[in-house]
Amino acid sequence: MLWTVDPAAEEPLYAQLVAQVHLALARGELGPGDRLPAARELAASLEVNVHTVLHAYQQLRDDGVLELRRGRGAVVVQGAGTAGRDLTAVERALAAFVDAARGAGLPPEATTTLLKEALKG
Repeated sequence: MLWTVDPAAEEPLYAQLVAQVHLALARGELGPGDRLPAARELAASLEVNVHTVLHAYQQLRDDGVLELRRGRGAVVVQGAGTAGRDLTAVERALAAFVDAARGAGLPPEATTTLLKEALKG
């Protein structure tokens, strides 16, 4: 799994990491028993504070996705996520949404807000 963060994004860094894990689970890239990198290691590779990674891991634990154990690290728990779903239709719809938003001249922040509002409904 390739980890990335965008410091300029509106979404907090820890939330970006949480979203990446949920997406990797949905795509089947992560599954039960898989270990995530040590918090210090991931923080160093992303050039972020270790507390940012720990916050993400704690959120994922609270979401029922990870088990955190001293000495074992962060491990994906059995039954986490919706592994292996075909996201092709969703990705196509999102590409059309992004194209329409760009065509309308919407900035990324407004586009994201529209999507979040639609998800609430």
